[in-house]
Amino acid sequence: MNYVYMLRCRDGSFYTGWTTDVLRRFALHCEGRGAKYTRSRRPLALIYLETFETEREARMREAAIKKLSREEKEALVGRTSVE
Repeated sequence: MNYVYMLRCRDGSFYTGWTTDVLRRFALHCEGRGAKYTRSRRPLALIYLETFETEREARMREAAIKKLSREEKEALVGRTSVE
């Protein structure tokens, strides 16, 4: 399975990514070994998760979410939060 996820970072910002192993990837972000963006902003919580059959679908959804405004991301998280 492939997953698109959103994290809420310590500075209140959102980080969106994709992975095949959500728990491993979240742990890497928390340890400062994930994406550059989260190294200085350490994530507080996994707030959104979607599942996809293919990597292509997941990457396309990740790109679409990254293009959303903050308000649209907050609405998306509000509808389907994993917090």
